[in-house]
Order: sequence, then structure tokens, then C-alpha cells
Amino acid sequence: MIAKMARRKITAEERRARLVDRHHLRRTARDVVQATRDLVAVHSSDPVTPFLAMWARVPDVEVEDVERALYRDRSLWRLHAMRRTLWVVPREHAGRFDAAAGKKVALKERERVTGWVAASLEVKDPVRWLGQVERRTLKHLADGEPRSARDLGSEVSGLDRRIVVGSGKWTQEAALGSRLLYVLAMEGKVVRADPLGSWRASQYRWVETAAWFGEGWDPLEPEQAECEMARAWLGRHGPATEDDLRWYLGWTKKQTRRALEAIAVEVELDGAVGYVVADDVDAVKKKPRGVALLPTLDPTVMGHKQRGFYVGEHEATLFDRNGNGGPTVWVDGRVVGGWAQRSNGDVVYRLLEDVGKANAKQVAEEAASLQRWLGDHVVTSRFPSPLEKELTAGA
Repeated sequence: MIAKMARRKITAEERRARLVDRHHLRRTARDVVQATRDLVAVHSSDPVTPFLAMWARVPDVEVEDVERALYRDRSLWRLHAMRRTLWVVPREHAGRFDAAAGKKVALKERERVTGWVAASLEVKDPVRWLGQVERRTLKHLADGEPRSARDLGSEVSGLDRRIVVGSGKWTQEAALGSRLLYVLAMEGKVVRADPLGSWRASQYRWVETAAWFGEGWDPLEPEQAECEMARAWLGRHGPATEDDLRWYLGWTKKQTRRALEAIAVEVELDGAVGYVVADDVDAVKKKPRGVALLPTLDPTVMGHKQRGFYVGEHEATLFDRNGNGGPTVWVDGRVVGGWAQRSNGDVVYRLLEDVGKANAKQVAEEAASLQRWLGDHVVTSRFPSPLEKELTAGA
């Protein structure tokens, strides 16, 4: 059972201080691997997010540092896990993400692709036929040479077959390869290697997992993985509510309660019951200090379902209708504005509240620093917020 000792009150200010410290909002991370590990995972649905998230946290980081960790050292793994989202995670934790969230997502996705094959192609046994195409694909990729989906479509029999994907009026025709590779990556059989284009591109080359990493992930029992995920997440994002944890990991209420009962202690938040890891109850006495510019879908921005303690009244301005957080300006652990990059390369921002002259000056310096860092590269959010649209209108 969850420990129910006298609940310690954790204020919103202390929660913000924890975020500033544990999420490296003052550029305190040693390197991109430590930063990723300390954030638990970094969203990668928008390909620029991992790079800009590291810029905000690692002193003197360059694009090449992130690319090295992803494609040469291979200490980071880009994979699908909770909520069907694409993430960058530490390589050693990939099995945890799979067992706690990814495996269930992969099963549903394979069922969908099998159904599309059955409805689109005249094959007697869709499961058997799809398995044959899969084996040919994995054998072809086992030489360790990354290939694009287009190249594979011309090299592996069956991958170029066209199927109708989607349902109802939301359907389209696509090559089987694009959907099968997606499933194989969810199952940990193939890996997204380097992109087709620059670091801002979202089309990747593919390679067989063992050929890329030398091994796959170590299998874990679901309940063990769930406890490890809950402990890791609460240790970096806590205190948080049950709804926060359940939303972040895409779990059922039963899964969430089971994990919390195993590893958590109740605390009192402003108007809610919260949870922390059992050895993390002691007060954090630091003041939340620091200025940061965080990108679209940054893991700190997207870490909680109930995010009022750091977003305040600005959610409608800085999040789209689907709940995707746009680029944000942070001061002392609070979201105080948003930023964008215009087509001419200018990084612009708008403060939504008075932050004082010293902080306002530091925000301006951060925006100028980001513009210099980006150089000739222009980043456009895949999920622009209302404020981002305003800042780039007519640019």
C-alpha cells in the first residue's frame, strides 16, 4: 500500500525549484546523455525537439554532439513508447520503455497493419504473408547498412505493395513498407538510423537492431518495468498527481495505482494529493532561479497533465488544441512567454507577464544566443502554438 504517514506539504514554488534543478534549466547537464537520462525521455515527434532541448540544458552543446550520441556512439535510442509517441531515450533503458508502455502499443499497431493488408491485398493468409515480408526485410537489413524506406521498397519483395490505411473517411493509400517498418521499430526489431537530410528532417534510414546496437533490449516483466518507469519519472518530475503519471505513461488506472503502491509516498500539493518516490520526501530549500527557452514538446513543458503550477494562465496561448506545447520562455521555473523563429532566421519572443528588468534582459540574451546557435538553420514547429503563429505571421 502507498505510505500514508503525515503528509508533507510541497508548495508550488518547491515544485518549480525541483524542475529547475532536476531538468537542468540553468544549463547544468554534463552532456546530452545525462540530460536525456535526467529528463527520462525527450519527445522526438518533432525532430528538432531533442536538439533544442539539449541546447537549453548542456553548456556549449552543438548539433554534432546530439548526432554523435544518436548515430555514432549510439548511447541514445529513438523509439516509440507511451501514447504512440516517438521519443529519444537512453539506450540502457529501452527495455524498460518497451515493457512498460511500448509493447502494448506495438501489438495494437500490428493488428491494424494486418487488417489493412487483409482488406487491401488478395492474399490467402495475411498474417503468414506479412510474416514472410518481415523476414525478408530483417534479413536484408542485417548487414548493418542503413537504408531508406524507398530503397527497401525496391529491394525487398512485398514492401512496395500499396495498401489503404486509416478508417472511415480518413483513409489514404500508402506503401506497405512505410507501415511495416513503423511496426518493426515499435517491436524493437529495427531502428531509425540517421535522417534523410539535415538534423531537422523527419524521414530516417532503417537498420536491423542487432546490427546497429550489437544487441536488442533486455526483456523485463511488465510490473517490474512499470515500477522502474514510475520511480524514474517521479524522481525527475515529482511530486505529481496520479492523473499526471497515468497521462504521461498512457496507463490504465490499475497500472498506475499498482506502481504507486509499490514505490510512492503521498504528499500534499495545492488542492490535490501528490506522490513522490519514498526517499524523496525531504524539503528542497533552493529558490527556483534561471531563464530558459524551451522548444516545442519539450519534456519539461509536456511532463504533467495538471501543469498549472508552472504554466499558470498561459496554456491556451502556448498549447494547441490537441495539448501540444509550443516553444516557451521560462523564468524561475514558470512559463512566462513564448518564442518563435521567423523565416529570415530571427528568433523573436513575447513575454506574457512582467518578469522584471534583470530577467527580461536575460531572456533577450538567451534569444540572441539561440539565434546565433541556429545560424542558417530555420526551425518550424510541427505543432505551432497560437502565440507562435502570431509571432511568425507575415514573416
